Amino acid sequence: MASFLEARTHGGRWLVRVEDIDPPRAQAGATEQILHALEVYGFEWDGPVTYQSASRKQHDEALQQLLSDNFAYPCGCSRRSYAQTYPGTCRNGTQAVETALRVRTNDDPLEFNDALQGLQSHQLESESGDFVVLRKDGLIAYQLAVVVDDYLQGITDIVRGIDLMDSTPRQIWLQQLLGYPSPAYAHIPVAVNDKDQKLSKSHGAAAISCEDAAQTLIWALEMLQQQPSAELLDGSIEEIWGWAIGHWDMTKLQGETQFLAEQKLYQPTNSICTKNP
Repeated sequence: MASFLEARTHGGRWLVRVEDIDPPRAQAGATEQILHALEVYGFEWDGPVTYQSASRKQHDEALQQLLSDNFAYPCGCSRRSYAQTYPGTCRNGTQAVETALRVRTNDDPLEFNDALQGLQSHQLESESGDFVVLRKDGLIAYQLAVVVDDYLQGITDIVRGIDLMDSTPRQIWLQQLLGYPSPAYAHIPVAVNDKDQKLSKSHGAAAISCEDAAQTLIWALEMLQQQPSAELLDGSIEEIWGWAIGHWDMTKLQGETQFLAEQKLYQPTNSICTKNP
């Protein structure tokens, strides 16, 4: 909702991209459920739906550029071989047969100004270490794929949850290495349950329901601190979106990192948003 409203109120385009680069984790029918839910909730995207897997050629070209410029190197280490920060074990070569590709980092401060969270400064080598851009199984890593696809689609603004803030410096680093412009970023607060956990499938949050989309949109506006009009409680989805676009003010989220959701938003339920309930 936040990214959609930010795009619409600034005359921008709002795009839908299916990030389908990890087939082992894909669930049958998930893409159809997501697109159906967007339609039920009144989201109108610009242009066709794109699929990340269709950009594999461009992903590989970016990998070759990183290798040619000596910004990436093969690595045979597993996650079990080090703690949280990769220590650069394979920077000077490896004898491993199965390897991933990692991007070289340094500790020069990488800074960017987040529209909601202010100035951010990260030292990649110390804080996260050299990170993977091609997995051992040959699959493109998320960080590289989104950077390349954002560039291909001409993305200028990214509005997303603050839980992805740690990914942003790594993505900006890749943009710099590949010669891409960096989009503007705004990281919005996340909704949490009464255990301070982000509402997500991994923490048992309920699947989104299509039974009362209008009410859920109202709750979302309230969570985003937009103070929807009481008259909208009986309004249609079109009326809710009309009000939201006319009143959207992202600055109300300035400096906020999380909001406690009402319990009814994360209680277990059998209702999900499918075409064939």
